[in-house]
Amino acid sequence: MITVVGLAQGLQLYPLLRSYGARSATSIAGVRSRSTATRAQVADEHAGEAGADAASPIAWKDATLPTNEDNAGNLLRIRHSTAHVMAMAVQKLFKGTKVSIGPWIENGFYYDFDPVEPFQEKDLRRIKKEMDKIISYKWPFVEEEVTREEAERRILEQDEPYKLEILNRIKSDRITIWHTSKKQDGWWDLCAGPHVEHTGMLPKDSIQLESIAGAYFFGDETRPMLQRIYGTAWETPEQLAEHVRLQKEAKRRDHRKIGKDLNLFSIQQAAGGGLVFWHPKGAQVRSLLEGYWKEAHLKGGYELLYTPHMASVDLWKTSGHFDFYKDGMFDQMEVEGADYQLKPMNCPFHVLVFKDKQPSYRDLPIRWAELGTVYRYERSGTLHGLFRVRGFTQDDAHIFCLPEQLTDEITQVLDLTEEILTKFGFTEYEINLSTRPDKSVGTDEIWDKATAGLVSALDRKGWDYLVDEGGGAFYGPKIDIKITDAIGRKWQCSTVQCDFNLPERFDLKYVASSGEKLQPIMLHRAIFGSIERFFGVLIESTAGDFPFWLAPTQLRLLPVSDDFLPFCNEVVAKARAAGLRAEVDPGGRSLGKQIKIASADKIPVFGVVGKDEVEGSTLSLKSRKGGELGSLSVDEAVARMVAAQKASLEPHEVPAAAE
Repeated sequence: MITVVGLAQGLQLYPLLRSYGARSATSIAGVRSRSTATRAQVADEHAGEAGADAASPIAWKDATLPTNEDNAGNLLRIRHSTAHVMAMAVQKLFKGTKVSIGPWIENGFYYDFDPVEPFQEKDLRRIKKEMDKIISYKWPFVEEEVTREEAERRILEQDEPYKLEILNRIKSDRITIWHTSKKQDGWWDLCAGPHVEHTGMLPKDSIQLESIAGAYFFGDETRPMLQRIYGTAWETPEQLAEHVRLQKEAKRRDHRKIGKDLNLFSIQQAAGGGLVFWHPKGAQVRSLLEGYWKEAHLKGGYELLYTPHMASVDLWKTSGHFDFYKDGMFDQMEVEGADYQLKPMNCPFHVLVFKDKQPSYRDLPIRWAELGTVYRYERSGTLHGLFRVRGFTQDDAHIFCLPEQLTDEITQVLDLTEEILTKFGFTEYEINLSTRPDKSVGTDEIWDKATAGLVSALDRKGWDYLVDEGGGAFYGPKIDIKITDAIGRKWQCSTVQCDFNLPERFDLKYVASSGEKLQPIMLHRAIFGSIERFFGVLIESTAGDFPFWLAPTQLRLLPVSDDFLPFCNEVVAKARAAGLRAEVDPGGRSLGKQIKIASADKIPVFGVVGKDEVEGSTLSLKSRKGGELGSLSVDEAVARMVAAQKASLEPHEVPAAAE
């Protein structure tokens, strides 16, 4: 099967472009840093955005598998060099094929090609065989620095139009070419490295070509579609085997498949791509998720807001979104001669509410939260299930506070984030602190105070964190939190960001104790990131086996025959009255079939109802995660499940005294 992908689908861009002018992340003075890394500023660096909707998991972080950064980048060199060997093999086997970009990525590598005839899946074996030959030749990887003019001459000589465009995108004066051959005039590509010394250093029994996909050159859908070949490379065969195992597990957990199998949601192409339809069972989970979110926020001192789905274009010009984020916004609509815009963010609306009544310093901090639906233009090639959509609901919150309140407020945000994520089973995090970039708004003093506030809050929590020097948004420093799912993948979800831009643009003021009107500190904050994406992560982390308190159906009764339906209906009514989500199998099929369907539907608790149950007014229940619960009276069974729901436990985990 050949799939279509966009270049922006969570993949790193061409290393050549990335390496020239790349920013190094180092620890800032006085800040604890567990490690350092190089990270690109992401799409959320726009005025007032509190967490972009990403497309895919950040990475595998299983303890048995190394990352590109481990062992002095050895694995990265292997993957990058293997990508070149693959491209060399392809061009040798398929004459006339043009090459495009070919970077290493988190778990391997890929190259984009423009072949004369489309590749087929069966070609992968043939390509791998040719790669093994090249590896056995032990040909050296040789770096050569050339002038821009010389690089252009060679590219034109080889008739490689995509390479020419890549060359034109390179801003650095230093142009390097890497050769993969025993001869200087052999195969080469524009590249900034790094590579292994020779092809013989590549472990061919730890390399695998995985799939073929359609891809647009730099994500431009107006261009002809290229073909992308994905591969993976590791240091040992054991690492490859573990990667393959994890990939199979990830495929089993794919939220798109599970969403369809469990009838949770759909993307209706008749309505347009990237628009989510929540089916009854998925809507039930969403309702529970949102209900808990609201309850936690109200207890945490937040007030809830509801704001419109669109606003005058003038508002987005004032906020800066029209200038900074125009490509991510849908086209305007005309209403009575005025231009209106579907909102891509909620922040300007909260700012307007703040301005509606100028507060006193006594009113601060103000904490406003909203489950606000936003709309962003995404190219069709980048859409991906619930992970990248065009309409989604952010769990947005904005805090307006005094400078001396900043550390306390950030600490409370981190506490609430931990509380909510833990509720859904996410207890392992990677924390990233991103500091001032080269281009930014605000004074040195306010950046220093804001960064110190973030650092102090992290110190209070006792959390280790990575420091991305210069990786903050242009409007303020931020903390990003990646959660770890059940199979070790990391996902970007939560964020807290300082904003010096919107208060300035909208001239926000509060009345200080002196009577002076001063600008408040503004914080953006999201915990789920978006309801849609978080739901997708939750589906994949649980493999659709939701915890009992969150399951759309908690109890299903399976009647041996229709004669026992009246008793089943009575029990279900009692369970529903107690706040449980219960149902009766509609019948008309064998008991074995009912049990099989209940298992496939991942029902947490089901019970077979026959003559003994009806006569004894009992239930013989089976827990999906805990096995047989035994024969219980109806009241005992209902009480146990109610206790489980309240305590966020599985029914088999409820102590007898708690029923």
